[in-house]
Amino acid sequence: MNQTRTSETAASKPKSAEMHPGAGFRLRYDFERPPEAVVNGFGEFDTPEISDLMNRLYTMNHTIRALTPSHLRLIGPACTVKVFPGDNLMVHKSLDIAKPGDVIVVDAGASTMTAVAGDLISTKARHRGIAGFVIDGLVRDLPAILALDGFPVFARGVSPIGPLHRGPGQVNFPVSAGGVVVSPGDIIVGDLNGVVVVPRELAEELLARLKARAGRKGLCAGRGTGRVLQRLGRPGARRGRHLAVAPGGGRDPNPSENGVAEW
Repeated sequence: MNQTRTSETAASKPKSAEMHPGAGFRLRYDFERPPEAVVNGFGEFDTPEISDLMNRLYTMNHTIRALTPSHLRLIGPACTVKVFPGDNLMVHKSLDIAKPGDVIVVDAGASTMTAVAGDLISTKARHRGIAGFVIDGLVRDLPAILALDGFPVFARGVSPIGPLHRGPGQVNFPVSAGGVVVSPGDIIVGDLNGVVVVPRELAEELLARLKARAGRKGLCAGRGTGRVLQRLGRPGARRGRHLAVAPGGGRDPNPSENGVAEW
């Protein structure tokens, strides 16, 4: 009888283990996403270019890096997940909420206790058209994730320890990942350099500035090449103004006999 009572006591939960509705168990099933053309437009630019025009803000900590092959870029609107460190119940639930093309961003509090995603959840996500994962925490089953061939995963590292599945957690509320606040619908861009977050309300204006800057850089690059060829005396170089320099360093009154290309 004593043994029975001990077993019953061991099976009961402490009061502190109770879960409560509300904060910590909230799901938002839809949110405003940026236009698809805007999202795709950021695919033309590397993360350093995007980061520069956001004044180096909105860039995740460098420890969140690509764990999958370097040619796999990541881009899409964020579906955000907040989990209790060591738990991934809401990561599973997010797959029922996210739409094809979304990037699932998981705030695991930078925990190194357990992984919060592995091969099963990654396979399910890829099957449902999810663009990829950004995880402020760890993953596991990396060889199997790599075998998916085309599913980008960014995280802090790898661990063989699996997560719990009991909560709490939230889906599609603002989270913190890599030191950056990420809201549902923000555009996530990840490449070999790292991960940047483009706030949804700034996306169209930022994309226009990126395109304008790229046009100016291309024009300047063409002009710069012509000037370099001119200075080197290459055949076919554009003719430009010349500044004559006399042997003593002053201007030569006869530029036609001693000309130096002016920059």
